[in-house]
Amino acid sequence: MYAIVDIETTGGHANANGITEVAIRIHNGTEITERFETLINPGINIPVYIRALTGISNEMVQEAPSFNEVAHKIFALLHDKIFVAHNVNFDYSFLRHHLNAAGFELQTKKLCTVRLGRKILPGLPSYSLGKFCNHLGIVNSARHRAAGDAEATAILFSLLLQSDKEGHIKQSLNSRSREQSLPPNLAKSDFDKLPYTPGIYYFHNCKGKVIYVGKAKNIKQRVFSHFSNNNAGRQKQEFLRNIYSITFKECGTELMALIHEAVEIKRLWPSNNRSLKRYEHAYGLYLFEDQNGYKRLAIDKCRKSLSPLYTFNYILEGHNLLKRLINEFNLCARLCFIQSGPSCHANDGPECRVCSGKETSALYNQRVDNALAELKNSLPSFLLVDEGRSVQERSCVLMVNGKFYGTGFLETLPADNSLDWFKTQLTPYPANDYIRNLVYSHAQKFPDKIVML
Repeated sequence: MYAIVDIETTGGHANANGITEVAIRIHNGTEITERFETLINPGINIPVYIRALTGISNEMVQEAPSFNEVAHKIFALLHDKIFVAHNVNFDYSFLRHHLNAAGFELQTKKLCTVRLGRKILPGLPSYSLGKFCNHLGIVNSARHRAAGDAEATAILFSLLLQSDKEGHIKQSLNSRSREQSLPPNLAKSDFDKLPYTPGIYYFHNCKGKVIYVGKAKNIKQRVFSHFSNNNAGRQKQEFLRNIYSITFKECGTELMALIHEAVEIKRLWPSNNRSLKRYEHAYGLYLFEDQNGYKRLAIDKCRKSLSPLYTFNYILEGHNLLKRLINEFNLCARLCFIQSGPSCHANDGPECRVCSGKETSALYNQRVDNALAELKNSLPSFLLVDEGRSVQERSCVLMVNGKFYGTGFLETLPADNSLDWFKTQLTPYPANDYIRNLVYSHAQKFPDKIVML
C-alpha cells in the first residue's frame, strides 16, 4: 500500500516552520482507497508570500487543529505504507520532524515521483508537478493546496505504475537501492559512477557551478552520507535542492585528498563550504631595511601586501624561532623587536655591538644574511611517497625548504632523488600552514614514507 502525501508549510525547512495543511491519499497500486486532508494551525504567522502562493491565511487556520492533535491519525495512515510524494524528501522531512516532536517515530520506505518520472517517462522539458501534470493531461483544480496536489500526484503515480515496463519502482524499493535518498535533481547515474576510493568530490548546481568540495577516504560512502542524513534545517534542505550533478577526482590516499580539498576550496570558493575558506597564515617572519641601512627581522601578522620569509600558526612559535636566531648569530634583539628601549643586551656583553655603535650596518647585515641562510638550510626538503590511484603509480607530496611545493603521481622514481627533477614532474600549488601541518603530521606518523632530498 502507498500513502501519497502533499503538505503546505510556512517555509522551506522543518525545524523553524510549521505545517498549514496535510493531504494523504491511500493507494493500493490500482486506485485511491482512502482520503484524508486537514488544515493545521501552525502556531506561527503565515508569511505573506506563502499566503499569496497557497491562499491559506492566518484566519483560515485559526480554528484548525494543531499538528499534535492530528499527529496520531497522520502516523496511523503513514507508518505501514510506502511514502510517496513529489520531491519526497521535502514532505518526508517535515512530517517526520513534526511527528517526532509529537512522540511518533516515522520510518518508512519512500518513492519520489520526480525521480520516477525522469526514469519512466524520460525526455520531458520539466518534471515540476504543474508542468509534468499538464504534459500528461492531468487536471489540478487546486494547485498549491495539499488536497489538489495530492490528488494530482496520485493520478500521476497511477500512470507511472502503468508505464513502468522496466521495473524502476520495484528497483527503487529494493532495500539496497539508494535512489530515494538522493536529491531530487541529481541523476542516479552520477552517484553510480562514484568510486570507493580516496579522493575529492564536487557538487554542481543547475548551471554547472561548483557549490561544494569535499574529501573522503571512500568517495561513494562519504557522498551518500550527505543525503542519508536528511536534516530538517534550512541550510541542508536548500543545499540538497541545489545539487544537480557530481564530479570527482581520485587521489590515491587520504593525505592527497586533504591537500587537494584545501587547494580546490581556495581556488573555487564554493558557496556551501565553510571550513578552510578562512584559513590563512596567522603570523610571518619579515625582513626589511631601516633608514640607517640595518636589516631588521620582525614577527607580525600576515598581510596580503607582504611576503613573509616563513609563516607560523602562533606568534609564540615565531618569537621562539627569532630568539634562537638572535642567540646563535648575535643579532640585535632591539632591531628584531624582541626588546624595547634604546639598547639591548646580547650574547657578547652587557650591550650589543649595534646598540653601542661599534658595528656598521654592513657587518651586521652579513650576520642577518647568515642567519637566514642557516634557517633555509635547516628546513628540510623531502618527498612523501605513498600509494597511487593504481598499482603502477605512486603519490608524491613535495616539501622544499620546509614549505609545501606540490603533488603528483609518478610511475617511477629517479635513483638520485634530484630535487630539481621532482619540481619539473610535480604540479605546484599555493601553500599555507594548514597544508604544511598536514604534511608534517603525516611524515611524523609514517617516517618510512619519507624520501629526503
